[in-house]
Amino acid sequence: MSSGIAGRVAIGIALGAVLVAGSACARFDESASSPFTTEPSIGGAAPKKPDESPQQAPPRPTGPCIDPDPMVVGTCLDSAGGLVGTGNGAYVAERRTGRIVEVTAVDESTPQPAPVEIASIPVDAAGDGGLSDIALSPSFAEDGLMYAYVTTPSDNRVVRISKGGTAKPILTGIPKGANGNRGALEWISPTQLMILTGDAGNPSAATDPGSLGGKVLKLENPSSGTNTPTVVASGIGTAGDICRDAKDGMWVTDRTAAEDRIQHLSADGTLSVAWTWPDKPGVGGCAATGDGVGVALSEGKALAALAADPTTFAVTTAPTLMSQDKYGKLLGATPGADGSIWVTTINKTDGAPGEFDDRVVRIPPPGGGGGEGHD
Repeated sequence: MSSGIAGRVAIGIALGAVLVAGSACARFDESASSPFTTEPSIGGAAPKKPDESPQQAPPRPTGPCIDPDPMVVGTCLDSAGGLVGTGNGAYVAERRTGRIVEVTAVDESTPQPAPVEIASIPVDAAGDGGLSDIALSPSFAEDGLMYAYVTTPSDNRVVRISKGGTAKPILTGIPKGANGNRGALEWISPTQLMILTGDAGNPSAATDPGSLGGKVLKLENPSSGTNTPTVVASGIGTAGDICRDAKDGMWVTDRTAAEDRIQHLSADGTLSVAWTWPDKPGVGGCAATGDGVGVALSEGKALAALAADPTTFAVTTAPTLMSQDKYGKLLGATPGADGSIWVTTINKTDGAPGEFDDRVVRIPPPGGGGGEGHD
């Protein structure tokens, strides 16, 4: 792993008024009426009584699709993409099926409930296309609406859907290719949605002002019908994720032909490279932590924990790898109120799936137990 290579892209749009402070990415306390407050607890295990020792807790029930690992929240999914916290569980995007399913955290003595389908979107899952990411409406508690980044036979697009409803287009015409179709969503205010798009396998699209590919876009008051985005940043390769930092900026992960990287988008509209991986471990979902950011790695089969300077957001030390080789290939990531990061696995896509794959897993921070750190 190498140190971060500074790169800055001047952005003609000031984001200071709209990049709202937060401590996570687009999947952060969206069960509430506003997604910009501290996420409620979504820990998998119920707190133990003061007089109860770990030895007194009954063993976790076993059976089909019941993983004995207490860190596992959801099992027997198709290869998953993004996920969003829902209080004591999460909504999870299945990339290839287009399903959005709900998984629920339970204590260690309770059998894992089966995932529940809450919506389904027709998608073209060829290559890396399909249902990439989801975000809940800022007023989800009242309107029950979800936004999704999907691949269709003709393009990549953002759609809106309700539970059991039909998807309605929000932004269409994002380039589609044999690869590089992944995208991500993040609310930065109750009325502004950020969209990370991939270059669809065409790096020149990322620098073409006439293309929606390879960009960070912003939609004001997105609704069904025609929406015109503002280009906030260009030069994105294969999209990973976009998530809020712990203050008033955002993190962006992507993969290029030369390296994987994580960049920081500051409140003043400056995009700068924070860290690069020349060995290309497959960066994916990101989730802010108290002093940095966690990044899911597919080829690296780990969660990379990066410590960032609290003022400049520079990353100067090599990331710590959490739960390396324990759960296989990781892609989606969302923060938990207990300091853990919830991730999705994609072993059914091109990994070595096990009995309970694909899964949603809680990974504690370094020193939190349950995840192994490796230098």
